[in-house]
Amino acid sequence: MEWPFLGSEALAAGLLNRYQLATRYDAVYRNVYVPSGQSLTPVQKAHAAWLWSHRRATIVGVSAAAMHGAKWIDARLPAELNQRSQHKTSGIVLRNDTLTPEEVTVVRGLPVTTPTRTAFDLGRRAGRTLAVIRVDALLQVTPLKLSAVAALIECHRGARGLEQLREVIKLADAGAESPQETRTRLVLTDAGLRPSHTQINVYDRLGHVARIDMGWPEWNVGVEYDGEQHWSDPATRAADIDRQARLEALSWRIIRVSAEILRYRPHTIVERVRAALRQAGAIV
Repeated sequence: MEWPFLGSEALAAGLLNRYQLATRYDAVYRNVYVPSGQSLTPVQKAHAAWLWSHRRATIVGVSAAAMHGAKWIDARLPAELNQRSQHKTSGIVLRNDTLTPEEVTVVRGLPVTTPTRTAFDLGRRAGRTLAVIRVDALLQVTPLKLSAVAALIECHRGARGLEQLREVIKLADAGAESPQETRTRLVLTDAGLRPSHTQINVYDRLGHVARIDMGWPEWNVGVEYDGEQHWSDPATRAADIDRQARLEALSWRIIRVSAEILRYRPHTIVERVRAALRQAGAIV
């Protein structure tokens, strides 16, 4: 049986009996069931919360981002709905915002805020870095236009967090392919070294050499965030060494960033990038 589902509807339709419902399924919200022991993805959690609302609410916030296909959403976060209701339940955050018809669309048959409205909401929340990460994620998977988000500011002048949202719009970039790439870019931007390009394709006479996370192709300086597999997996490590050699043969200077450097020594990233740019002839 498809899930999540409303227990009362399944019983009324004769799809299962009360014993089966009690022994084979878990209630994630009141009257909303999934198979026992099943962990819900953010999309499934959003669907379950919408069923809990008696199919009346609009899916918003991180739940809307998940519905649009955004990555990097913590499955432990509560579902988010927009509904004018005083009834609350554990595991669901209820918003009470005014949404215009143009700010709501349908995804997988469910009412969801548009990518523009979703970015407008997530970009205003406390925590500039996380806000940029979430807007970056929406830019990656939807036709979101930052100019459209800016236009919403004029329509909702009294909303909270607009000052931060204006900054987030300036900082967001569709080229970020992970939260750590966004964090790396922000470290450089805050130091006055915002990369001029993201996802830079580099070629030699034999063809494609690499795609660099971010950098300055005009100076042949690139910055790469390397996840754990780049340091721990022998095959990946060997491929990285060959790739680095080919890039250096094309006069590229590559600054590699690890989780440890990004978290504890961000100044090291700035120092190395600034030195590489100066060596290339840039005035920074």
